[in-house]
Amino acid sequence: MLDIQKLRENPDWFQERLKRKKFATNLDEVLELDEARRKAVTEAESARASQNGANQEMASLQKGSPEFIAKIGEMKKLSAITKSLEGAAKDADEAFRAAYMKLPNVPSDESPDGRGDADNVEIRRSGHDHDSYTTARAHFDLPGIDKLLDFERGTKVAGAGFPFYRGDLARLVRVLIGSFLDHNGQRGYSEIAAPLVVNADSARATGQLPDKEGQMYSCREEELYLIPTAEVPVTNFYRNEIIPVADLPLKHSAYTPCFRREAGSWGADVRGLNRLHQFDKVEIVRWERPEDSEAAHLELLGDAEAILQALELPYRVLEICTGDMGFPHSRQFDLEVWAAGQKRWLEVSSCSNFTDFQARRANIRFRREEGAKPEFVHTLNGSSLAIPRVLAALLENGFDGESSVRLPEFLARPFGADSLKLPV
Repeated sequence: MLDIQKLRENPDWFQERLKRKKFATNLDEVLELDEARRKAVTEAESARASQNGANQEMASLQKGSPEFIAKIGEMKKLSAITKSLEGAAKDADEAFRAAYMKLPNVPSDESPDGRGDADNVEIRRSGHDHDSYTTARAHFDLPGIDKLLDFERGTKVAGAGFPFYRGDLARLVRVLIGSFLDHNGQRGYSEIAAPLVVNADSARATGQLPDKEGQMYSCREEELYLIPTAEVPVTNFYRNEIIPVADLPLKHSAYTPCFRREAGSWGADVRGLNRLHQFDKVEIVRWERPEDSEAAHLELLGDAEAILQALELPYRVLEICTGDMGFPHSRQFDLEVWAAGQKRWLEVSSCSNFTDFQARRANIRFRREEGAKPEFVHTLNGSSLAIPRVLAALLENGFDGESSVRLPEFLARPFGADSLKLPV
């Protein structure tokens, strides 16, 4: 949510910056609705004050007197007027908020301009030789993979995009999750286990509503949503709270299954593990003082990047352009791994700085000192990491050409073996 006071004072500044993002915005409409809302609230408050004044006058009159009876008639009229004006004020406030909540976050001046993913900027990549993976094969074509990764039965039980992991592959997924959580813990992130459903207030706070309502699974009866990422429940952990400044920065890591409808996805992008409706992911979330969030963003990116280095996977870092950036994002980096069997890059992490956008919607604040006016924190999050595409790259790049997949030391120790045997 944008700062409405700053929006009133300098709408042209916001207009210029919001044009850089892909989301349609109408600042004039928002400001007109804001003005109408404030006028309606003032009129309702004035009517309520008149009604209260008349009440006090009535209390001083003798019951049953002509003046008392006349005042009763006046009170009925004032009550009806007040009720009508308060209803109008409520309607005006709801109209304003509906338009206001559709405004995306302002992109950082550091973010490159662009219209789509083709304009994202590669800022670095690992030094791996992509031509060295001579035995690589697409993970969905590996010998015996259907005995470890069962899409057919997943489709029977739930639908497309809900696979079963079996045997040693299921165990490797568990090792990946635990290893990521342990890595994050060593970097100062406190582990937290989060709910897998959130209410509408939580989804609005992080910007999933109204922007991504069509991509979320929901239970309409309770107005609950299956989480698309642990970012949503974990960020809302501190909703409507004032955090002691001594506690900042706050850093949490969480593993959850994630659920996304991914409506409209098709083709090569959805083969195998490339795009699922349910997938496992470890997330890191931070709450920072505003002046610290830019440095914290780079640090968070480094925390996620370090896992890819430990996994010995070829990767690159992209800075996301304004036209490809998400609704609540101010600045965004993506991490992609090279899947040698498919000969393509797969996104495995998005590391984002939301500045105070989510904190305003969630009302998460801090005080710099005792008695000081509360300020909004800055929130940041990153995938650390998404399991399916990491697993796809490990299977493809590590395939020995026959019947096993080499595992990096980072995984070999907890897995108990330096390779995954394929049941050929």
